[in-house]
Amino acid sequence: MSDTGPGSGNQGTPRRPQPLHRFRRRFRPRTRPRFDGQSFNRLIPNILTMLGLCAGLVAIRFAIDGRWAPAAGMIVVAAVIDGLDGRLARLLKATSRFGAEFDSLADFLSFGVAPALVLYLWSMQAVGPLGFVPCLMFAVCSSLRLARFNASLDIGPAPKPAYSYNFFTGVPAPAGAGCALFPLFAGLALGEWGWEGTASVVRHPILVGIVLVTVGGLMVSTLPTWSFKNFRVPRAAILPLLLGVGLYVAMLVAEPWAALAAGGIIYLGMLPFSLKSYLTLKQEAEALIEQVPEPANGRP
Repeated sequence: MSDTGPGSGNQGTPRRPQPLHRFRRRFRPRTRPRFDGQSFNRLIPNILTMLGLCAGLVAIRFAIDGRWAPAAGMIVVAAVIDGLDGRLARLLKATSRFGAEFDSLADFLSFGVAPALVLYLWSMQAVGPLGFVPCLMFAVCSSLRLARFNASLDIGPAPKPAYSYNFFTGVPAPAGAGCALFPLFAGLALGEWGWEGTASVVRHPILVGIVLVTVGGLMVSTLPTWSFKNFRVPRAAILPLLLGVGLYVAMLVAEPWAALAAGGIIYLGMLPFSLKSYLTLKQEAEALIEQVPEPANGRP
């Protein structure tokens, strides 16, 4: 007798076993295709750097049209972006040599070329070809500072004492641009207040030229300046610092140009205290080294 019955699907025909590769294909986990390249998160710092570069170019465009307030505002926007892209790169672990070079080129244009051209078109061109000399010196000093930074990347970080990591060497490029634009900030604020006579004094090419040359010299100097990265605030100074920051933000909202001009004065006024703090830490470190006993016969 056959094993077929009325309930069988294929009567009289034995069922063939399915090949093994079909079962493997059915239960194989599906894999997503992988593409070569970087994740979008790692591109965010470079995108911000590009936006800062564009802000510097737009500032030059506004200055050519004689729109001084938007030109100054775009340089401030570039400074804010410059303060964010480096920190984001470290948080996202997206630091690279390309990013460092790109950031240096963007800083040169936004904080070296753009402020110099804006101030030349705003004030210095009134005295003829000689008015371009301070602007040129400022741009050259900015490029020298950035070149010194890039050279340190090639050579590698030189061994430095621990206390010096809280200080920059010279005034940073964004802070230098803000200090150099002090006459423009002050002139815009005085113009809004109706003090046209004082605004014309601030706009005088002699004052603007002195500011450009002085700030350019501070940028290429070896003056230690606070970096505020690992800066520790004493407990007694935390509350006054928070109140001061809140007062400055309120002033920035109410009178932005006056607040930016005051910020430049405050930063320049902090430089002597920065130098004093550096020298104090250096003396304390040297005193600790002198207290360490020398080993006898070359053995500790």
